[in-house]
Amino acid sequence: MKPSHYGVIALLGLFLMACQKNNMTHDSYDDYPVYEGEDLGLTYSPESSTFRLWSPAAQAVRLHLYETDLGGEPTETIDLDRAEQGTWHTEIGGDLAGTYYTFQIQENGEWLEEKADPYVRAVGANGVRGQVLDMAMTNPDGWEQDQRPSLDHPNDIIIYELHVRDFSVDEDAGMKNVGKFLALTEAGTTNGEGLSTGLDHLVEMGITHLHLLPSFDFRSIDETRLEEGKYNWGYDPQHYNVPEGSYSTNPHDGATRIREFKQMVQALHDRGIRVVLDVVYNHTGWTETSNLNQLVPGYYYRQREDGSFSDASACGNETASDRAMMRKFILESVAYWAEEYHLDGFRFDLMGIHDQETMRQVAQRLHEIDPTIFVYGEGWTAGDSPLPEPDRALKKYTHKMPGVAAFTDDMRDALKGHVFTHDQPGFVSGADSLKESIKFGIIASTEHPQVDYSKVNYSDSAWAAQPSQTITYVSCHDNHTLWDRLAISRPDASEEVRTKMHRLALAMVLTSQGVSFLHAGAEFQRTKDGVENSFESPDAINKLDWSRKTDYRETVEYVKGLIAMRKAHPAFRMRTTADIQQNLQFRETETDQVVAYQIDGARVGDSWNTIFVAFNGGDLDAEVSVPEGRWTQVLDGTSVDMTGLGSVDSGQAVIPAHTGMVLVQGGL
Repeated sequence: MKPSHYGVIALLGLFLMACQKNNMTHDSYDDYPVYEGEDLGLTYSPESSTFRLWSPAAQAVRLHLYETDLGGEPTETIDLDRAEQGTWHTEIGGDLAGTYYTFQIQENGEWLEEKADPYVRAVGANGVRGQVLDMAMTNPDGWEQDQRPSLDHPNDIIIYELHVRDFSVDEDAGMKNVGKFLALTEAGTTNGEGLSTGLDHLVEMGITHLHLLPSFDFRSIDETRLEEGKYNWGYDPQHYNVPEGSYSTNPHDGATRIREFKQMVQALHDRGIRVVLDVVYNHTGWTETSNLNQLVPGYYYRQREDGSFSDASACGNETASDRAMMRKFILESVAYWAEEYHLDGFRFDLMGIHDQETMRQVAQRLHEIDPTIFVYGEGWTAGDSPLPEPDRALKKYTHKMPGVAAFTDDMRDALKGHVFTHDQPGFVSGADSLKESIKFGIIASTEHPQVDYSKVNYSDSAWAAQPSQTITYVSCHDNHTLWDRLAISRPDASEEVRTKMHRLALAMVLTSQGVSFLHAGAEFQRTKDGVENSFESPDAINKLDWSRKTDYRETVEYVKGLIAMRKAHPAFRMRTTADIQQNLQFRETETDQVVAYQIDGARVGDSWNTIFVAFNGGDLDAEVSVPEGRWTQVLDGTSVDMTGLGSVDSGQAVIPAHTGMVLVQGGL
């Protein structure tokens, strides 16, 4: 080789290095290197702390150290070194515990905003800065002995969906730690009439899983001005791996919120209740100024063809779970919550924005930790997405995602009416022509020879491979409460009649196959004064009004009885689709406003040999054909009694309007 050639090669090498430094080597986000390690963010020890940020296109990266969580100048600024697979790295000797920190990247010669990194696990007030912590020091006494309550099968799950602040903010709640995680640790609380509230109420009801609305660090609450009482559901993520500071007693100290979250989990576990976290990986609260976008511009989000942020979340952006490092982030995040916080389940907000492969890997990763961890989500989007429809984790593709369940809007809207047509009644409030949709809901969205899928409201075929993939529900935090919806859609009905409708809906949820789901307060006919979207309404609208437990005590007892009956009798929670097909037979009825079926309980290990169930959603009493034999009634419109409410002979029986009936042969 001629000497001149060496000079050309050297210049070419320098040019390529410059290109890499200025992101000229990345034609698309797909070209970004994938980091294979699991040490992104902070790795702490008393001897040293290492910081690693993945940001392949950055020209330079800085780490800023602070003494306080807000205000002041950095005590030190350190340039990170470019490291393997698109990461930047530094190691600092000595014990940094208690120190606050931020990252900052340079792009196109400009320094972007300082941010806590995506993997941050402890922050100060408002999540402005991360905090160096020894996580072992955040464990409450006895944390190492904390155990998940036993769970034999996902179909045994009964979920109760709750917002942390709603639980304790009512003046009749009787709790000291108002609006805090610690309220869920308080035993012995009562309302003004002496009825149990709080944790004791949850235990009394008999639920198995408490689903907490977003309790990671979200952006809409100013944690330095909590006295203002600003409210939000929390679907505006800021830091995915950190508990929300407004629910802690000291948001400025990163350790406090972590320890108190763990105390909450521990208290619930001690009382036999598992804990589910509502996770919102599908979008961030900010877009351009989020930590994801300021530290790795553009990468974590999907874009339209013109380069703008796509918005299937209807919140300004959507994350790109199909990109390797976003998928890696989600997988490591859920594993972190399951291991560090002992969480028992995850509810994915707008799961349809994620791709199916990510959800399959989520279930696999979590089930490697504990096969009883439960994964479910909303099988829809709030808008269109660049992600091809066949790749989305939509309800219709649930059968392609083993270990993942989806909410059944088919059953929800069949029971109470179309969710966005507020004056439309449903089956329980007198509507006709919903029989096949109701039957589809009863069998948990599975395949059954007696369902005419061409007449199901939203689905033309079964979408759940097994009943454990269906979340059966009638109301949740979104949209009107069940009680408010019945008032809006049937203003002509008296409170007594609407109470019958309300109980009927809950009876149908808790006797149907699949996984049962209850909105907090439904057991005492919760109202939000007709407000449909209460995501930032004041406490007066959102609170659990514990005086209603006294006012609607009969409904509370009714729901308790339904839960107890479901837990005692496996016929209402059959394990497989084949079990349902072989042992649940629908009976002919004279009107679409009556649905009836029979279960061969003995064949699925139930002490009730044969069970007959009928529901009349109409405004008039109706007759139903009771199969041959002598039957004992265990459920009517006002009571659930597994020892029997009276006997019923075969032949034609009258079932009152808006009422459910369960009859039993043998085994009482």
